[in-house]
Amino acid sequence: MVLLLDLLTTAAMLFVVTAGLMMIFGVMKIVNFAHGALLTLGGYASYVVTQLKLDPWLSWPLAFAAGMVVGMAVERLIVRPLYKRPLDAILATWGLGIVIGQLIVMAFGREVQFVDSPLSGTWSLFGIDYSAYRLLLVPVAIVMCLLLTGLLNGTRFGIRTRAVIMNEDLASGLGIHAGWVRFVTFSLGAGLGTLAGTMITPLSSVDPNMGMAWLVSAFMLVMVSGHSMVSLMLTCLVFGACQVLVSTYASPVLGGLTIAVLAAVTLRIRPKGFAHG
Repeated sequence: MVLLLDLLTTAAMLFVVTAGLMMIFGVMKIVNFAHGALLTLGGYASYVVTQLKLDPWLSWPLAFAAGMVVGMAVERLIVRPLYKRPLDAILATWGLGIVIGQLIVMAFGREVQFVDSPLSGTWSLFGIDYSAYRLLLVPVAIVMCLLLTGLLNGTRFGIRTRAVIMNEDLASGLGIHAGWVRFVTFSLGAGLGTLAGTMITPLSSVDPNMGMAWLVSAFMLVMVSGHSMVSLMLTCLVFGACQVLVSTYASPVLGGLTIAVLAAVTLRIRPKGFAHG
């Protein structure tokens, strides 16, 4: 049972970390390599809340708001002029991630920090005591998946977003403001990135490089899952389960490589990932 809970909570963490990257990639076809820095920024939002002795739950809306503001500025000043040059946009976001990382070092130093968990202690499930906060992330990930799926598939914004994904020129000809769709999507993706950083921080620690450890896995999961949030959730579940099993029965070092290896094999067999025929 402990192993099953490890599988579920790992999949939940992977989805939470990757959802923001998926929002941006699905619409803009740009892999936001600043995503790791946004995760780190969210982690330090938790650290600030802890240092100010505030309620740890406040770190969630604070991180999301900070990410939205950063996303708005980045989309308007850096990414927007590079829509027609996706390779340059990728390099620009990579450089942005380095800049954000250095600003964090200047502000907080390189020391490893720890934050207060919004939910401490354990819950008893089927006679097993398990981390309450890790268990909380499972329904949080499910709700997040449902909300984002509903946003993209059941709202006017979602219809406009799909139109931009399918044919931006035709969508613009029909009166859809593609620039506005991209602006909102990038800002939302950035907000989800910083929110994810805050969510995972109580389970580890905060340091200027904490986001980089998640970036490769998030990138691989997005490339494999395609453009669907449901597909992303299933991919996180399958790949996360493999990672936990390898870490448990083989080696934690090999477990850390599992997602990258599985993604490489999957893309070799199905170059367009799971969401395509």
